[in-house]
Amino acid sequence: MRMRSLLLASALAGLAPLPAAELPDAAVRPAPSLWTRTGGHDWPSLLGPNRDGKSSERGIRTDWSAGLPILWRLEAGEGYSAPAVAAGRLFLFDRHGDRARLTAFRAETGEELWRQEYATAYEDYYGYSNGPRASPLVDGDRVYVFGVEGRLRCHQVTDGELLWEVDTAERFGVVQNFFGVGSTPIAEGDLLLVQIGGSPPGSPKIHSGEVRPNGTGVVAFDKRTGEERYRIGDELASYAAVQLATIGGRRWGFVFARGGLLAFEPASGKIDFHYPWRARILESVNASTPVVVGDRVLISETYGPGASLLRVEPGGYELIWKDASRRDRVLATHWNTPIHHDGVVYGSSGRNSGDAELRAVDLETGDVLWTAPRLQRSSLLSVDGHFVLLGENGVLRLLRRSPEKYELVGELTFEEDGRRLLVAPAWNAPVLAHGILFVQGKRGLIAVELIPDEGGAASASYAGEPALLQSEQQLIGQPR
Repeated sequence: MRMRSLLLASALAGLAPLPAAELPDAAVRPAPSLWTRTGGHDWPSLLGPNRDGKSSERGIRTDWSAGLPILWRLEAGEGYSAPAVAAGRLFLFDRHGDRARLTAFRAETGEELWRQEYATAYEDYYGYSNGPRASPLVDGDRVYVFGVEGRLRCHQVTDGELLWEVDTAERFGVVQNFFGVGSTPIAEGDLLLVQIGGSPPGSPKIHSGEVRPNGTGVVAFDKRTGEERYRIGDELASYAAVQLATIGGRRWGFVFARGGLLAFEPASGKIDFHYPWRARILESVNASTPVVVGDRVLISETYGPGASLLRVEPGGYELIWKDASRRDRVLATHWNTPIHHDGVVYGSSGRNSGDAELRAVDLETGDVLWTAPRLQRSSLLSVDGHFVLLGENGVLRLLRRSPEKYELVGELTFEEDGRRLLVAPAWNAPVLAHGILFVQGKRGLIAVELIPDEGGAASASYAGEPALLQSEQQLIGQPR
């Protein structure tokens, strides 16, 4: 305990954390599980175990005519951060007043286990939410959060104890981005890879168009201590999550930064290449995580150039195809990440609600196979031959996964006494863990049973107006 206190004190004072060798608990251990459900897998960070939006679970309910069993719900604070679920715990990162809050709940019941908060003064330049954008990352017995103002924190899964903290904005000179910090970190071996994008001292505001990088596009931290291991990339930060993959027997890291795709070797930080890809307008952002299929890497954005497919190899890449013009783009994803299956990628294409449409695209050729308009901007989750689609208006849909056509299977809106429980913007990506689907919007988070648990009892179904399955206090966890 004394060693952890010294580590925390050094971090808060802006000093270098103690080296891992001095820590008695340097090894990362799995947290004890609280699950009682008998099947399924965890969803430890944004877009799931492999950051591809795919679940390997089976046995989903496809008949939604009588609704879905609602297990619990709660009122959430500000933010677009999707929850993480691991070891029977759901980790919600949001903002309440002038406090950023990480809360751990029992994933099956909504019972609050612990919470940790810190003061934040972040104000969005464009009047959007002032809450977190990056999702929690659970790695063994640690959970990491990256606040909208740039605070990177490591907590203990079981009780929330703060193990280390780094103010990345202060340490690396980060100029506030248009919408704050929004890239979810990732763990690789003993490293925590974080998109930082700092600038030299005295840099102007982002709106000047004169902000320059200082070589901290990606910073690798020792995930046990917070000590910096390396920094690479002359790039400013985007909102896309850091992605990892194994290609040709070698590990790769991919960051779709503000100015383009950075490819590197995660263990050493050696850069393979930088592929420029961003819109010409100043107020543009890259927010869609790279999609890796074999040795192909797909990137997509919505403000200008659209999509591009590369074949990567150590030290370089080959261009397979790229969108020819803004007027005729194949795929222009905004904040959602496309999902690949059997040579086809599916994603919501379009910058605004009115022009967004769901598309199926042949990965290798870039041919558009079908489009489905009037769904607003949406996030996808692939499971059991279907897609769960969460529209930004809070409407939940079930689609049959097909390269031939858009096929709607079921649709739900969540209401109580004529009041919508999920309202725009529902930009938090859906999460599926051990059969429980977690969907989140501006007014709260709802847990529904998408896959029946053979070892447990089913709850009442939800079909427009939720049955109050427990007392109100139990439904929302502990008083917030």
